[in-house]
Amino acid sequence: MTTNNWRISSFNGVLLAAYFIPTWTIIAFRIMVSPIHSFYERPNVSLAFFVSDYLQLASVGTVRAAWLLALGRLTVVAFFAIFLFLVSRAQIRKTGGSDEALAIALGIGSLISFAMMLMASQVGEIQAMRLHATELLLLLGNVIVLAVEEPLVKAFSDRNATAQSLTLEQPQLLKHG
Repeated sequence: MTTNNWRISSFNGVLLAAYFIPTWTIIAFRIMVSPIHSFYERPNVSLAFFVSDYLQLASVGTVRAAWLLALGRLTVVAFFAIFLFLVSRAQIRKTGGSDEALAIALGIGSLISFAMMLMASQVGEIQAMRLHATELLLLLGNVIVLAVEEPLVKAFSDRNATAQSLTLEQPQLLKHG
C-alpha cells in the first residue's frame, strides 16, 4: 500500500474511528444495560446532572434521556464504521467517496461533545468538561483538515495536466533540409 493515495483527513479519520468506535460503543451499551447506573459515570455525568438539576425529569425521563444519548453515540459509531468500510476500498478512497460518512460522523459527534461540554461546565464537572473538550477538539481538528484539503482525484488530474502541458511546450527539433 502506497501512501500517495491517502489523504490526511482520511488517515486522521481512521485514527479517530479507532478511538470513537470502541469507546462510544462501550459507553452506549453500558447505558442500554443499566441506564441509571451508567448515566452517572464520567462520560455521561454532565448530562445526568444537567437533566436532574435543570430539567428536573422523573426517573422515566432520565432513562429516556440516557437512551437518547446512547442512540446518538451509536449513530456516530455507525457512520465511523461506514467510513472505515468505504476508506478500505482504494477506488472509493481515491475519489473521496468516504468523505460524506466521515463528515456526518464528525458533525454529529462534534454536536454531542459540544453539548456535553457545555452541560459539564454548567453543572461544575471539570473532569467531564475536559474529556468532552478533548473529544471536541479531536473532531474539529479533522473537520478543519477535511474542509481545507483538496480532493485526491483533483490533485492527480492537476499533476497530469501540468505534465502534459509541459511536454507540449517543449521546443520541437525541426530538420531543415
